[in-house]
Amino acid sequence: MTNTKETRKLYTIASEIRRDWKNVNYAAKPYLEAMGMLEDINSAYGYDSGKSIVRYFLSNASTWRGDIAKRIKVELNSML
Repeated sequence: MTNTKETRKLYTIASEIRRDWKNVNYAAKPYLEAMGMLEDINSAYGYDSGKSIVRYFLSNASTWRGDIAKRIKVELNSML
C-alpha cells in the first residue's frame, strides 16, 4: 500500500491536539510538549526517539476522545 498523502510534521499535529484537548492528561502532557518540538518520528528529543515519544503519548491519551482524537490517533499510529 502506497501512501500518497504527505505526512504532517509532529509539531503541527501537536498544535492541533492542544487546540482540541482542553485538559490534557498529566501523563500525556510531557510527550505532547516533546512532539511540539519534533518534525517527524525519526527526530529525537533529548535521549528519546520520536517513535518512542509518539508511542508514549498514544498510551497516555486514552482519555482524549472524539472525532479529532480518533483521526489523529490513526494518523500517529500510521507513522509508527
